[in-house]
Amino acid sequence: MKAPKRSYSGTLALLITLAFCISANAQQTKQSDAQQLHAYDLNRESFLLGTVVKFESSSSVSPIGAHVILQTPSGQVDVHLGNVRILQAGHLELNPGDNVRIVGEQLALGDSTYFAARVVQKGAQAVAVRNAKGYLLTSASTLTPDQKQALRGVR
Repeated sequence: MKAPKRSYSGTLALLITLAFCISANAQQTKQSDAQQLHAYDLNRESFLLGTVVKFESSSSVSPIGAHVILQTPSGQVDVHLGNVRILQAGHLELNPGDNVRIVGEQLALGDSTYFAARVVQKGAQAVAVRNAKGYLLTSASTLTPDQKQALRGVR
């Protein structure tokens, strides 16, 4: 009779271990889903078409840096542009009423998200503000000749 009790306690221990493993795996999946929005991924990249409502060269709203409020067909979007000097070096001015195309993606910031611009295009002029990995550029001189050539074809 003691043998069945041992198998029950062994089975119970196995079930408890499996429950902990499943729970830990579910938590890791939830974390990785949330963490996905913290890293820039070209595969999730999209673009916004709209009209500039407001341009701030230095915003105190996180993330810190230049922001543009863009009026799109689905509403206004606050877009983070990064270092305003990159736009200035590319001789790109953004004024209310300008029509622009912004390539980038939604990223997480705390409990909210923001649109992180990688390329800002006004007419035939385009300026990269982030590299392909999503890191903000610090100077226009960081672009290679091939990257500058690639920007000429942005449509």
